[in-house]
Parts: sequence; C-alpha cells; structure tokens
Amino acid sequence: MTTLFAAAFISVTLVAFIWIAYPIAIWFLARSMPQRHQLSPVRGFEQRISVVLATRESAELIERRIKNLLETDFPGAKLDVVVALDAGGAHATIAELSHLDPRVRVVLGDQPGGKASTLNAGVRTATGDVIVFADSAQIFDRRTLPELLHYLDDERFGAVSGALTLGGAEHGTSPVHAYWRLEKWLRHNESMLHSSIGVTGAVYAVRRELWPVLPVGTLLDDVYVPMSIILAGHRVGFTYAARAIDVRAFGSDAEAVRKTRTLTGVLQLLHLLPDLMSTKNPVRIQFVMHKLARLATPFLLAVFAGASASMLLLFMMRYPQQALPPLIVFVIFVSIVPPLRRVCVGGIRWLYVLQMATVRALNNGLRARWSVWQDPK
Repeated sequence: MTTLFAAAFISVTLVAFIWIAYPIAIWFLARSMPQRHQLSPVRGFEQRISVVLATRESAELIERRIKNLLETDFPGAKLDVVVALDAGGAHATIAELSHLDPRVRVVLGDQPGGKASTLNAGVRTATGDVIVFADSAQIFDRRTLPELLHYLDDERFGAVSGALTLGGAEHGTSPVHAYWRLEKWLRHNESMLHSSIGVTGAVYAVRRELWPVLPVGTLLDDVYVPMSIILAGHRVGFTYAARAIDVRAFGSDAEAVRKTRTLTGVLQLLHLLPDLMSTKNPVRIQFVMHKLARLATPFLLAVFAGASASMLLLFMMRYPQQALPPLIVFVIFVSIVPPLRRVCVGGIRWLYVLQMATVRALNNGLRARWSVWQDPK
C-alpha cells in the first residue's frame, strides 16, 4: 500500500508541477522583472504590412476572409494581402480570385504542397516590412493589425502573437476553451519574461527580414518560426489586443486530430532545430516545460490511475462494509442525475482522447513519421 501511495503521489505531483506550478512560476518571474515588458513608445504607422493567407479553401470562403482582413483600422495604403493557394489540393484557383481588390495578389504555393511550402511562396511574394499570418476560418478585429504592428515598434521583438478566441466568446465551458485560456495566459507571461514559446498560427506577425524559410513538411510553423527568431537573438511577444475569432465548435475527436499533429510537430522540431536544446536557446527551460514535459502527462496519469485503483481495490477487499456502500451510492447518484452524468462521461472522454493523441504523437516521433497533417474540421 505504501508503494502504491508513493507512486500515486509522485505522479500527480509531477502533473501538477507541469500544468500548475510552472505557469505560476513564470507569472511570478515575469512580475519580478517589470523592465522586461515595457514597450518602446509608439512611432505610428511607419511600416507596410503584408498579410499572408495560406489556404486550400473555396473561393467563396477566401473572398469573405479577404473582405474581413481589409476592414481594418490600419491605413489601407500601407496594406496588401497575399493569398497563397496550396499546390497540394486547393479548392480555389487563381482565375476564380482574379477579380479581387487591387491590393490582393494570388499565388500558387510551392511544390509539393502543404502549409510550409504554401507559406514560403506567400512570404516570397509579400512586399511588406512586416508579414502578418492569417488562416481562412477566423476573423480579425479592426484593431488586430494595428496592435500587432504596435508591438513590433519595439526593436527587441522580432515577432508577436495575437490571441485566438474560440466560439466567439471567452466564457466557453468546454475543455478546449479552458486549455486556450491557460495557453494564452502562459504565453503572455512567458513573453513578459522573455518570449512566448510558440505563436498562434491564425494571428501573428514577423519582421520580414527575420522570416526563416520553412523546411518542406514542417508541421508546426507557429513554433518553428518563433523559435528560429529567438535563436537569432530576438524576442517573441504576445498581445491580447490583437484578436482572431474562431466561431467553429470543435468536438473531442477533431481536437484529438489537431493535438496529434501539433504534438508530433513538437518532436519534429527537435530534428529541424537541434539548437533548441543547447545553450544557444535562451528559453530552453521554458521550451522543455511548455512543450516537452507535457508529453509525459498520459503516462503520469496512467500511473496515478493504476495506483489509485489498486489502493481502492485493496481497501474494498480489506474493509468491504465501509467501502462498498459509499461507492454504490456514488454510482447510483451519478446515474440518476443527467447533468452530472454528462459532465462525468464527457470529462472522461475528453481526457481519454487527448491523452491518446499524445501517445500517438510520441509514437509518430519515435518513428520519425511526420506525414500526419489532417483537417480537424
């Protein structure tokens, strides 16, 4: 029993350290060094912006997205949009989009297709001093582009991430909403200390001269790009003021597909950017805790669940009269109260599919299997 208790205690303590203690430590350190996050004074709109929209969506959806991108408080004369169509299977053609606003250019992504090749083609075509990256499914606030550029007025920063809002509201109750609230809060505090570990692919900006050409097949451009910029000696910021709103609702299965891809991408980065784990990386501890340590979560939870179940079984065998009645009452209560039953069943399902996504990602990483891109819709 003592060994089982120790296993349960150590495993749950490590999970708490990864998911709770580390974010709190970053929050404390960020506020202990206020000079690290004081931005330089705003100089105004002195730079040009090119928005790169890498997509394989339909012409109708692309047109709606472009309309939103051009409805901004940023001066229109200093703004242009590059639509890069995925050569691996875009649903729109250059001819279908030829009638768009004069500020819009449409190009075909590089072969063999995929997001990395499409982004490379888009950036190569862009002429702005700052490149803003957007996805097809979200919409920007009118202040999103000005706020991104405002952050890059500070010469210490080479890139800045905006904030993704899911479901059009921050008060969503699904595990995905809870995860993104934590993720944004953590990235914000990491950027105050030094740099955000990763950016939001749907809304971020990079100084054009710092763009690293993406290797073909890169799964996680929104971590490869900022980490390359950090390794080059710059910081990566985060701002809540630049928002991308995604009104889609993701179920557990769709989120599991996305998590498998993104976590596989984290492991791929160790091959693409070997300096991530060297002293050349000023945020290597943050990278390990934010990205790599989380991969141990399913195994730690399995140890905790196994040890706890074993202790419960031993207790029930030793003291059946004390253990069985409360357990039976609990099972009956959950069964007859629909809201509680839905919460329990839904929570268990979310926990299972997301941890299995991590296991699949680890398997992909061990096998160097990087061809895992799937549409989570």
